[in-house]
Amino acid sequence: MTNLLLLGFLPSGSEWVIIALLILLLFGGKKIPELMKGLGKGVKSFKEGVNEAKEEINKTKEDIDEPVSKEK
Repeated sequence: MTNLLLLGFLPSGSEWVIIALLILLLFGGKKIPELMKGLGKGVKSFKEGVNEAKEEINKTKEDIDEPVSKEK
């Protein structure tokens, strides 16, 4: 039920066009590539952080499981 309510607030196709035009008007054509480049770097950095956290969790899990298997 909550998911259906959230879908009602998401922009549809024509609303995305209006949003894109507003962004173009606010930032101009020259600033948009710089904004997208910064956004891409931010997303890449976030993904690297998530992957590092996953690796650290897996390494810790393996370290915890390893002594238990050696005792058997």
